Amino acid sequence: MTDSRHALIIANDRYDDQGLKKLKAPAQDAAALERVLHDPQIGDFEVEVVHNASADLMRRRIQGFFNSRRRADTLLLHFSCHGLKSESGELYLAASDTEPPLLAATAVPSQFIRGCMSGTRAGRSVLFLDCCYGGAFSRGSSSVRASGDINVLESFAKDEPASGRGWAVITASDSMEYAFEGSKLAENSTPRPSLFTHAVVEGLETGEADLDADGNVSLDDLYEYVYRHVRDQNPHQTPKKAAELQGELHLAHSRRGGIKIVAVPTPPSLQAAMNSDEFLKRQGAVTELRKRLQRRELPMAEGARQHLEEVARNDIQPIADLASDALSEIRLAPSPDHLDFGLVPKGSPPRKQSVTLLGPPLARHCVAQANQSWLRVDPTGSGLEVYVDTAAEGHLSGDIVLKGVADESVIHVEAVVGPAEEPGGPTETEPPLPNDPTRPMPGTDGKQTPVVVGPSHIPPPPKKPPKTPSRRAPALAGAALALAVTAVITLVLAIQAAVAAVMERGDAGVYGNVEDNVREHGALTPLIVCLITGAVALVVGAFARHDLRARREHYTSKAASGTHTLTSIAKGLAIPALILAVLAGITYLVGSAHW
Repeated sequence: MTDSRHALIIANDRYDDQGLKKLKAPAQDAAALERVLHDPQIGDFEVEVVHNASADLMRRRIQGFFNSRRRADTLLLHFSCHGLKSESGELYLAASDTEPPLLAATAVPSQFIRGCMSGTRAGRSVLFLDCCYGGAFSRGSSSVRASGDINVLESFAKDEPASGRGWAVITASDSMEYAFEGSKLAENSTPRPSLFTHAVVEGLETGEADLDADGNVSLDDLYEYVYRHVRDQNPHQTPKKAAELQGELHLAHSRRGGIKIVAVPTPPSLQAAMNSDEFLKRQGAVTELRKRLQRRELPMAEGARQHLEEVARNDIQPIADLASDALSEIRLAPSPDHLDFGLVPKGSPPRKQSVTLLGPPLARHCVAQANQSWLRVDPTGSGLEVYVDTAAEGHLSGDIVLKGVADESVIHVEAVVGPAEEPGGPTETEPPLPNDPTRPMPGTDGKQTPVVVGPSHIPPPPKKPPKTPSRRAPALAGAALALAVTAVITLVLAIQAAVAAVMERGDAGVYGNVEDNVREHGALTPLIVCLITGAVALVVGAFARHDLRARREHYTSKAASGTHTLTSIAKGLAIPALILAVLAGITYLVGSAHW
């Protein structure tokens, strides 16, 4: 995020007035929202929290928050408290010292907040209201009375801001609806955030609110996500939105989407070859793009991938097949794709298994996210390390979702956590999880943070492969080329012998016989050899390409490129030689009877 971004969170859950029911959620709302908004990988906001403040302090903090801002600033103000309505119908936000009969003196009026938003020089201002309104409290107190409905949005959307680029207001509910907190809590249990703020935090933290998967969570994305989440949990609560914005407002980065890489355009000479009318030039361009696809410079490799996709969609079948073969090299290929930890004792150190990501750097560059809190994923030089927490007993089953530039894959994980072993019994130990206070540990209720496996985690490829690469396909391709050359040579010999035989038949006059002349000059033997070697060249070349596709992991990129080049040349030589040989044979059979 390049602009300056500031957030003020006001949370009130304790009130002096006995008529205002104490709320359980605001403190948890503030802590959860502060964490996700402050995270530089998500919201990247500078966050200030005001907890259980008086009306005077709330007004001071609110006005100070909107003052002295620049046009490049984005401001987010969040309230988690009671919302009260005066007898005249005006909306007030309750402070810790609010007295319902004296709202004008002891609460913060919506008109004050609207005035601060209208007067700020900040480019964009966003207001979140997670409040219960009006008569929701009249059942428990005679001091708070219901006096008809109030439209919450109308309390803020009356005036267009005098400066800046726009504003937006999102409310947890409207009119006289309750803004529900989490399910009713048992005594001494830990409070949970309200439905509304829980949805905001979850949508931003997991990236699920990035509905269009463009890598950013816009205001519209977040509202649609929160609306569906809240309505699914409670049909009687309806979030509302009002906005006057120019352009799209991005509230956070999304860590849910796949990897997005800004591609480097291919050189003009290569683009010209791709657009050429000549088959061999386009074929050579695909070969060069395949080489660029293997590069460690990801923008260059991504540019090659995009061009190969275009070729695979639009070019003729032989060229499109070559492009498709190249693209198959960057598919996500975790090995193994199923991890079974078996039976592990409850409470034992977290167990670990490794997963290797195969393929070139572009294929290994991906986002990995676990869908269960007991799973932990850490990047390594060759792939991932998967940890299983053993705090909860029972059968555990979960997935790790991998998302690359153009492919997705899933690693399935299973474990059975049984009773703890008796003291003194043999145990299998694994190294403990790294102590990183900024990330939730397995076994907690925190959401798992996606990890990016990229060039920073991938060591440079070794100069020599750890295993001797296979040479079968290049050898077959070389044999196919040799057979094709043999077919061409024997065809030339057959044509030379046939020409000599025809000339000798012409000199013999009416007593000559062309069959005798052909046999004498030996024209049939090289012709038959040409037919056999040409056909065998095509078959051997086909076997080479099949083996390359079936066992791609056994070949280096150089071997694969060489195989494609050799088989293409062999095919270009063998097919014309076979056609000419067949035509020559037909001519001999038809013409010999008349000569």
